[in-house]
Amino acid sequence: MKPETQMRHATEPATPQPSKHPRSGRPGSGRPSEALPDATLIGWLRDMVLIREFEVRCAQSYQQAKIGGFCHLYIGQEACAVGTIGSVNPDDPVITAYRDHGHALARGMSARACMAEMFGKAAGCAKGKGGSMHMFDRPHHLYGGHGIVGAQTPLGAGLAFATKYEREVLKTTDKKRVALCYLGDGALNQGAFHEAQNLAGLWSLPVIYVLENNRYSMGTSIERGTTMAHNLLSKSAGYGIEGLKIPHDEAMDILRLYDRFKPFADECREKQRPGFVDLHTYRYQGHSMSDPQKYRTKEEVDQVKSRDSIDLLARHLLDSHEQGGRACLSEADFIAMQKEVKAVVHDAIDFADKAEAPGLDELYTDVYVNIQPNLSPTRDYAKGEKNPLL
Repeated sequence: MKPETQMRHATEPATPQPSKHPRSGRPGSGRPSEALPDATLIGWLRDMVLIREFEVRCAQSYQQAKIGGFCHLYIGQEACAVGTIGSVNPDDPVITAYRDHGHALARGMSARACMAEMFGKAAGCAKGKGGSMHMFDRPHHLYGGHGIVGAQTPLGAGLAFATKYEREVLKTTDKKRVALCYLGDGALNQGAFHEAQNLAGLWSLPVIYVLENNRYSMGTSIERGTTMAHNLLSKSAGYGIEGLKIPHDEAMDILRLYDRFKPFADECREKQRPGFVDLHTYRYQGHSMSDPQKYRTKEEVDQVKSRDSIDLLARHLLDSHEQGGRACLSEADFIAMQKEVKAVVHDAIDFADKAEAPGLDELYTDVYVNIQPNLSPTRDYAKGEKNPLL
């Protein structure tokens, strides 16, 4: 299998150009987001508000010692998960790394299951055995939540290989799917990422590596830790993988993000080829709960917060058509939405508080999916069964 198209660095939109009114909902400009129903955009706003509220309460719960271990919050990056997941189909596989609560909620996981996992309770999505970094939800095609930097990137290639194998070899489906594999900028320097890209390029696997470029890998700015930081698309160009750069001003505006990402994802799906997206975002909180953030100034953080992605979408839905908005949400409805979301998260905390911890018998469950037969040639290994292949 070979890549079907000549490599292109899509730093500009591949499909319809923005209108003269970049925030307008006026028909005729050809922006993909204009075709979206009002209900979809209101749903996206609720998802982003839910992620923000969930993360704020996670921080509080962590400080109250209700959450143990590591905890990496997604505050500030909400548009990334909601906009990119909103661009693909519900049965397209998604995999990510340890900053995963936002993806889980955007994918459809209930706040109760997510919070119970944070609290280490048996009612959590991974029976409380995974915690903050291991959100897993197979019914919603979310395959983690992985705690090792870059470990999810070859798994993302594997998920894409599986979709292609099912369609082209097993012929159990004729549906083309595309996998989303999220990574942080620190993962760019991991060998696993480059090995995964090599196979993705070689076999033309339908996987999109979405780099959530929040400028810092833990406490190191990307300019200090990664070569070619000014042109990260070059990281994939060597593997014949097409790239798309979404700069910060577009990435923080979910409608503009969708307008750029959706056509790219559609093309990867249709041509069954890989892609790499350098999506510039920003996290408002530290790398983890223990991060004092001495590597950046308060002024820098405040400057980014002044153009918050939730505020941008809310304003667009509230503004009149004359102001370039959708006029599909009232102030009263927005306030009601915020109250409803707070109630959902409070309910999740109460649910997680009261839920049972996993029993000791859970220590040995879910460790192996299929027990492999003993292949040892000796009788002293395992149950003493001789390798049937020898």
